[in-house]
Amino acid sequence: MSFSLGIVGLPNVGKSTLFQALTRNKVEASNYPFCTIDPNVGVVPVPDPRLVQLAELSKSEKIIPTAIEFVDIAGLVQGASEGEGLGNKFLSHIREVDAIVQVVRKFSDSNVTHVHGNIDPEYDKQIINLELIMADLDTVTKHLEKVISKMKGPYDKILDKEKVLLEKVKATLDENKLANTLELDEEESKILKQLNLLSIKPIIYLYNIDEADVDKDLGLPEHSLAICAKTEAELADLDPVEASEYLKELGIEKSGLENLIVTSYKLLNLLTFLTTGPEETKAWTTTDGAKAPQAAGVIHTDFEKGFIRAEVINWEELLDAGGWNQAREAGKMRMEGKEYIIKDGDTVHFHFN
Repeated sequence: MSFSLGIVGLPNVGKSTLFQALTRNKVEASNYPFCTIDPNVGVVPVPDPRLVQLAELSKSEKIIPTAIEFVDIAGLVQGASEGEGLGNKFLSHIREVDAIVQVVRKFSDSNVTHVHGNIDPEYDKQIINLELIMADLDTVTKHLEKVISKMKGPYDKILDKEKVLLEKVKATLDENKLANTLELDEEESKILKQLNLLSIKPIIYLYNIDEADVDKDLGLPEHSLAICAKTEAELADLDPVEASEYLKELGIEKSGLENLIVTSYKLLNLLTFLTTGPEETKAWTTTDGAKAPQAAGVIHTDFEKGFIRAEVINWEELLDAGGWNQAREAGKMRMEGKEYIIKDGDTVHFHFN
């Protein structure tokens, strides 16, 4: 299970430069709006030092990290929800991603024009959020009308619940609030999933800052990150050792990519479990709270259907034991059933029919 992050923002906020740095893909990054029309896609392996250690233990032929798909979506403009710019085309691309990374400009550069003439990150956020809200309001209003029309027949409990939910969502959107600010139960979430709303997606706000601010605490809001696209682009051209040294010189512990990965995992409620053997050592992504059969299904649907049990051990305990057989002999390997909840760092061997 990999997941996708859609990179959005107003024109000329450094969105494509950032995408290029994160994915090391060379894309057009010229100084004019709508330079990016079709979305660029880059698949990035998630750095995980645990894999190398487990691969050495198992003498694995291959190491396969889990991955994030970054989608560079063309710059939105005010009125996109009504078709301005390349509006609806862009909005449709956003519908396909798991979460939104909204890049807002906080850097100053007289050579790069701002679409509104001045640097105001909070105003930029308002514009994009409002476009998402307006697009969702149109979707919800139309669907609500269909539900009300269907309710002219015999009483339907399911339709009644859907109507109440849609009215609640519409009221939130009418107040210019994102749908993701609503607290929904599991059933309500399932009902809304069919609408594929834009503003219900988790959002990470990525402030593209000046190089001089990379080591400063900017006191950003929750679910926000400061990143310097220019610095990330420089890091992308270095080998891992040089990049690590450069980060130390800048007084930064992690690269922007690493910080973005950590934030996105938390926001999407994800964790990583591991499998290891002579053929390969591999990382797998599943939702936090997933039970063993669900995790098995991430590897293959047949594993979930025919799940019998799972042999589980924390990756560090496996290393300390010296291997699977040694861990079994030492009694450190646990046999878990269908109710076991997978934890981050679990190394698992599934048994299935």
